[in-house]
Amino acid sequence: MKDRKNEYIFGLDIGTRSIVGTVGYREGTDRFVVVSQVMKEHQTRAVIDGQIHDIPTVAQMISEIKEQLEQESGRPLWEVSIAAAGRVLKTKNVFVEYEMPSETKVTEEHIHALDNLAVEKAYDEIRLETDHKDKHFYCVGFSPVKYYLNGYPMEMLEQHNASSIGVDMIATFLPDEVVNSLYSVVEEAGLRVASLTLEPIAAINVAIPERFRLLNIALVDVGAGTSDISIVKDGSVIAFGMMPVAGDEITEAIARKYLTDFEGAEKIKKAATRRKVVSFKNILGESYKLTREEVQETTKEAVDNIVKKVADKIVELNGGNAVSAVFVVGGGGKMPGFTEQMAKYLGMPENRVALRGAEVLQHIDFSATGIKKDSTLVTPIGICMEYYEQKSNFIYVRVNDERVKIYDNGKATVLDACIHAGFSQNSLFPSRGNGFTYQVNGEEREVKGRLGEPAEVWKNNKETNLNEYIEAEDVIRVRPASKGEDGKLALGKVTECRKELEFSFYGRNVLCPKRVEVNKEWQPMDYEVKPGDKVVVYEHYTIRQLFEFMGVPEETFVLVNGEEKDRSTEVRDGDVIEKVPEPEIEPFVPDLVLSRERLKKEDKKTNILSDLNMGASSQEEDPLLAPVKPLPAWAADLPLDNPALHVNVPESAEMAEGSNSEEPIESHTEVTKSTSEQGIQIEVNGTKVTLLPKASHMFVDVFDAYPFDLTKAGGKKLISRVNGIEVIDFTTPIHAGDSVDLYWLK
Repeated sequence: MKDRKNEYIFGLDIGTRSIVGTVGYREGTDRFVVVSQVMKEHQTRAVIDGQIHDIPTVAQMISEIKEQLEQESGRPLWEVSIAAAGRVLKTKNVFVEYEMPSETKVTEEHIHALDNLAVEKAYDEIRLETDHKDKHFYCVGFSPVKYYLNGYPMEMLEQHNASSIGVDMIATFLPDEVVNSLYSVVEEAGLRVASLTLEPIAAINVAIPERFRLLNIALVDVGAGTSDISIVKDGSVIAFGMMPVAGDEITEAIARKYLTDFEGAEKIKKAATRRKVVSFKNILGESYKLTREEVQETTKEAVDNIVKKVADKIVELNGGNAVSAVFVVGGGGKMPGFTEQMAKYLGMPENRVALRGAEVLQHIDFSATGIKKDSTLVTPIGICMEYYEQKSNFIYVRVNDERVKIYDNGKATVLDACIHAGFSQNSLFPSRGNGFTYQVNGEEREVKGRLGEPAEVWKNNKETNLNEYIEAEDVIRVRPASKGEDGKLALGKVTECRKELEFSFYGRNVLCPKRVEVNKEWQPMDYEVKPGDKVVVYEHYTIRQLFEFMGVPEETFVLVNGEEKDRSTEVRDGDVIEKVPEPEIEPFVPDLVLSRERLKKEDKKTNILSDLNMGASSQEEDPLLAPVKPLPAWAADLPLDNPALHVNVPESAEMAEGSNSEEPIESHTEVTKSTSEQGIQIEVNGTKVTLLPKASHMFVDVFDAYPFDLTKAGGKKLISRVNGIEVIDFTTPIHAGDSVDLYWLK
């Protein structure tokens, strides 16, 4: 902003009862010199409650004031600073927060953008409360109450690193018709608006300097049509307000009591503040001489009504509490009893409510003569001084081919233009897609949506950004920002699910995903987590589940870290799973060998075991196919050519070899033939089997007639039973009709 020091500033306070014009300049940084000041009262009610009704009449008065000031100052006046009354003021307190895409150092541009977001939010809330949706409002002032850095209060944001910044903002708006009437009356008088502010803002800048704003103070500017209220606290302006009751209420009370016209009643009111006795005639020609006390008595009820409404508004604006002190300025506040009644309604000592005048004008110098320093000068001088704080005007720009009118305070940006063109916050700043929450093992988690793309902006065909300053007739084009995708999360991306479980399974390392249950149902790792899902992650498998995952047949028992476990055992990361080794089962040959030894002792001449070839042949050969051994010497001359007879030599023959019997050989032959015809039938494993003919049969004879391989172990244990009784010795007798069970136990 250019340096305006030593410029002559023309300020106009267009009030309900009068117009005050002031010309002056700033000296140094905090002093203002008044060169000339002119005040004219309205001869008609051209302005009512701060709102201009008769534009030509008011414009004529402004022209007259301008000419007189030009003569006194010796300079032509082309621009003027003005202020709007708070009669139709709309004020909003809002909070906004902006989340940075990543931790960022805060710049002046970030703060400016944040302030504009707050103003936009305030504007949206006012629009929602307005009955006529086509009604336009203009922001004529805003004040940050408190800034926040990452959620914590912070006086200054600039140069701090932040992931989010926020602001509590008070923003004030006026409807379009109020602003337009002010501009129209100024332009009708041949002037251009240099700056526009609010009367309460102008007043507070003079009456309550920043060094006093740590205190909770209310400033009440009591004019003719309105009483404007400003409240400061903790170094900031926290509220603006307006009550449509002021000095005119007092004037009207006098007019009604004594039947005078409005102008006559106004003169009586002012005279009562300077004289002890006031003389006048009413519209009927009746003469009156009233003491100051009589006038005060007449206006007491009106004053009491004004004070009570203003006091209630102060408490409302201050969050339901009385302030620490009240400063009163303006002509209406001079009425006797005004400050005393205010103290009473606010419940504070009378010395805490003060009429401010010359004491708040210590930094104001007057080179013009005949000017009395009092509270009526606070707002007119404040309007002039506000010019140095802002260069306020309305300019026109084009936004996406639409002509837009913008309130220009010297810092108008592309963002301001977009807001006035109707762009919402979401269309200017990238927003995140919808997120959701879910639970993992009972812990609440959040999935954020993705951040969208920022808006693309061009000013006069050159790419720029939203914080770029603009001037009148700039052409702006905007491609709106986008909203990001909604939050998505695959189950496998959950932190607890990322690490797999590793097992040593049958000698090789196996990686298995963790088993996850969602809402009590098992889900794969590509499952998309949904809002409200309850996820439970397990850090183990059971042996059965591991076999199922590996796709191999289950084993009843396995070794887990060297210990035999069943299928329900839980295994965890790093466990070693191995097969249970096969037991080394001794073939049942030793039993046969034992039987062989017994047979040899009982019958040395039989060669039945030789026929089975248990000792001579390998286990892989079939004993029934072994070659028949030669007959003993004693039977060499016998005509025996049946191999079976060689194997199953009857017991009588064996006995004959070792005895002194002189029985003929033929007799022995007959016995052999007769016993060979004695075959018996038994049942083996439910199958009818006929044993080879013998004089008597033993369990070992079953192997000659029933196909059963003894050379290979087919299980853990050989089961052998006769009629349900376990066979301990293979020499156990077998009889016709016996039932034999013979099989390997797996």
